[in-house]
Amino acid sequence: LDLRDITFFGQDWGGLIGLRLVAGDAARFARVVVANTGLPTGDQELTRAFGAWRRFAAETENFDVGAIVSRGCANPMPEQVRAAYDAPFPDDTYKAGARVFPSLVPVSPQDPAAADQRRAWQVLAGFGRPFLTAFSDGDPITAGGERAFLRSVPGARSVTITGAGHFLQEAAMTAASRGPASS
Repeated sequence: LDLRDITFFGQDWGGLIGLRLVAGDAARFARVVVANTGLPTGDQELTRAFGAWRRFAAETENFDVGAIVSRGCANPMPEQVRAAYDAPFPDDTYKAGARVFPSLVPVSPQDPAAADQRRAWQVLAGFGRPFLTAFSDGDPITAGGERAFLRSVPGARSVTITGAGHFLQEAAMTAASRGPASS
C-alpha cells in the first residue's frame, strides 16, 4: 500500500509486535502512541505479574480468553463484550498463538529475539517525531513501563489513564457505555 504519515497505536501485544515494525521502517511513521506495552530485550527483569502470566499461559488447562481479558479490566466487562473476545477461539486449537506469545518475550540477553529488540531500541532512540506513552494507573503487568520510553525516545511524553487496568481500552468503552456522568 506504500502508506506514509502513519500514526501507530500499540497496546499490549500490539506494541510488542508493532514497535518492531515502526523500527523496521521508521520513515513511514509520523507519530507513535504506546499503551501498557513494552519492548523487552532480556537485559532487564520483567515484572512478577508478567512472570505469573507467562506461567499461566503455558500451564493452565482452561485458557478462557474472555475471562482472562475480563480479569485484566478495572471495571466489570459486559457479557456480550466477553463473548466477542471468545468468538475467535471456538476451541483450544485456535488458542495456540495466544498461549505461546508470552514465551516469545525475551527474558534473557541471549534470547533469540533480544538482538532484534535492541536494534529496534536503537532506531527509537533516533525517532524525533511525536511519541506518546499512555499507560494506565492500574496495570500490574506493565506498571512503570513508560519510563523506558521516556528515557530512550527523544521528546517522548506521557499521560496516565486513570481508573483503568491492563486492558485500558475496555475501561474507556465501559465508561462510555454508562453515558455521561450526572452531577
